[in-house]
Amino acid sequence: MRFDLITIFPEFFAGPLNYGIVRRAQETGLVEANVQDLRAFTKDRHRTVDDRPFGGGEGMVLKPEPLFEAVESLLGFSVGEASKPGVTDSKTAIVLMSAAGKLFRQETARRYAQLERIIFICGRYEGVDERVAKHLATEEISIGDFVLSGGELPAMMIVDAVTRLLPGALGNEASSQNESFSGEAHSHAGRESRDENGVLLDFPHYTRPAEYRGWGVPGVLIGGNHAEVAKWRRAAALEKTRRNRPDLV
Repeated sequence: MRFDLITIFPEFFAGPLNYGIVRRAQETGLVEANVQDLRAFTKDRHRTVDDRPFGGGEGMVLKPEPLFEAVESLLGFSVGEASKPGVTDSKTAIVLMSAAGKLFRQETARRYAQLERIIFICGRYEGVDERVAKHLATEEISIGDFVLSGGELPAMMIVDAVTRLLPGALGNEASSQNESFSGEAHSHAGRESRDENGVLLDFPHYTRPAEYRGWGVPGVLIGGNHAEVAKWRRAAALEKTRRNRPDLV
């Protein structure tokens, strides 16, 4: 899997790309991550990437020229004036990070994990020229109903979410299957993640010590009865989902 991250702040990714699962995936050759400075594709001495929007309004908007040229330099070919989307390779996605995009979900991460390459366009300021969204990006993605200063952090979150789904990225492959929002969550607890109760969050976890500051581990978890453990986990997952994410039930 190859990730290309187009940004005006390339230094941002120095930390996130060098820790944990993403770092190990790069070291083993499972993932290749490249950061591209958008300002390298400007043509004026001030390296201008933004301008005021037509029609007036607050803030600045990222210009189309450097974004198109940055993506085209990565693809190795030019995008036609009437082309949509900007890439015909079904194994490549050009993702514009935008608060106005479709909501990123675990199913999106699973779909992305089947690709060979994802090019991220990290928006800034008030957004990007709409021609980038319409004629260059294959998808416009948001990570939630809130606004951030730019697309760098959301892009990195998606890189992490996708990387951990790649075969070989995790030490224990079951780790990505038995967790919140996974297609197989709770299957080992005697249920699928989707049933009459909807999509459930992961069940609560406990580890040693068995008692801490007067709070004990539920007795069923240390009783050795696997059927009862599965029953408890299902009920606990449902209760936690109703408490934290009632919209999923």
